[in-house]
Amino acid sequence: MDTQTRRAFLSKVSVAPAAAAAVAAGASVAQAHGEGGPARKVVPGSPSPNFSRGVIFGNIAFISGVLGTKAGLRELASPDFEGQCKQALDNLKASVEAAGSSMDKVLRCTCYLTSAADFDVMNKIYHTYFPNDPPARSTVAVKELVLTGAKFEIDCVTSL
Repeated sequence: MDTQTRRAFLSKVSVAPAAAAAVAAGASVAQAHGEGGPARKVVPGSPSPNFSRGVIFGNIAFISGVLGTKAGLRELASPDFEGQCKQALDNLKASVEAAGSSMDKVLRCTCYLTSAADFDVMNKIYHTYFPNDPPARSTVAVKELVLTGAKFEIDCVTSL
């Protein structure tokens, strides 16, 4: 596949997730492209001007990834996985609530671990935040996260 064909393909593919999310949120595909319909709203409270805490579109909120940092700081709450995992889930809960939702309305999570060996510990902690009918989830082992020493990150999509 040449560069021009690849770019054309990727431009079509990159529209698909936004359109699918918009349809799930009750909007038409045309509305997903900004032609009327639900407005895009940023969830307030981001500790950085470089990213939003989350974005609301229709009745769906896309919550940005959170680490196990102390609220509003780029300082890890704990050096160990368990402490970081609990804090990250507390931070996720705060972001979900800031968007006007609750943990029982979370539809999907993506979890990032720097060590697959922490998977069982993560599952035990995760279950305390999602004790009944947990959301769909993907868990990925990654080499490292953006904050030195961070061992866990989680993001989610939630209904309002």
